[in-house]
Amino acid sequence: MSKPQTEAICTVDPYQYLQITPNPDGTITRLPIFPSVQATPDLDDDNPSAVLSKDLTLNPNTKTWLRIFLPRKALDHSLSSSTKLPTIVFYHGGGFIVLSASTIGHHEFCCKLAELLPAVIVSVDYRLAPEHRLPAAYDDGAEALQWLKSTNEKWVREFADLSNCYLVGSSAGGNIAYHVGLRVSTRVHEFDHLSIEGLILHHPFFGGSQRSESELRLVNDQILPLSGTDLMWELALPVGPDRDHVYCNPMVGKDGADHFGEIKRQGWRILMTAVMGDPLIDRRMEFVKLLKNRGVQVEELYGEGHHGQEFLDQNKAKELFYAIKDFIENY
Repeated sequence: MSKPQTEAICTVDPYQYLQITPNPDGTITRLPIFPSVQATPDLDDDNPSAVLSKDLTLNPNTKTWLRIFLPRKALDHSLSSSTKLPTIVFYHGGGFIVLSASTIGHHEFCCKLAELLPAVIVSVDYRLAPEHRLPAAYDDGAEALQWLKSTNEKWVREFADLSNCYLVGSSAGGNIAYHVGLRVSTRVHEFDHLSIEGLILHHPFFGGSQRSESELRLVNDQILPLSGTDLMWELALPVGPDRDHVYCNPMVGKDGADHFGEIKRQGWRILMTAVMGDPLIDRRMEFVKLLKNRGVQVEELYGEGHHGQEFLDQNKAKELFYAIKDFIENY
């Protein structure tokens, strides 16, 4: 009997896949292949939008910012004046190294989710690696929560229910939502007036030194090839540690698995969404199994398809949005 495969050869050029080029000083040049879209903060009777959005500075020193989304009907008073909306803090994907809160796919995702729920959504534009390696994105993600609990921004004060808050992240953003959640779960006194009810992890980006079966089987996946994930972790992790660093592999170390108990004590629920055609599916299923073994409340939504498909397929997006709606409303 032949030995099981322990490595696979990926034929995808990761720099071409990510549309980046390395620079001698350790930075990267990102090719502008993903268009951005401006916020729409004003009511426009000629072209009414179901959701308004505006950009606000988070930290001028780190040049981070937020894009807030508000369903127009909140301003139109078609919502009860006594009923505030659930608050969602959204962390975008991009392997920690590309894309932003203004990338058109992320903007439209937040618009449609805000309209369907309805909810106030705060999308965080965090610092990117390798110029700002992890935990910079986690620092920015936590700072956004500090801003949220103390801001006098009208859309937040008048329409956002801070006692009904969820951290939502897609891909690398799912990783960020999880790690920001860990911080909050151990420092709840720092986040008074902000009550997190759960985490919604959409195709979260995790890894590890040992290849999983699905990574080997889907080594040359068109959406998320193994060479691409390798390069993203190489550029995002602190210099020195391997892929079993807790930022990458949540099932190792005292800062990873041991903190599952903190999530349980807070009574948070987790919604895990994943697809079988994603090279990282095995890692997510293993992660969910460990969470459940530690007594954490986890709901799972598994389907067919590829990584991040909801940003390309409106029907798949609707399925995800309704699952999120059910998760929030049926608690």
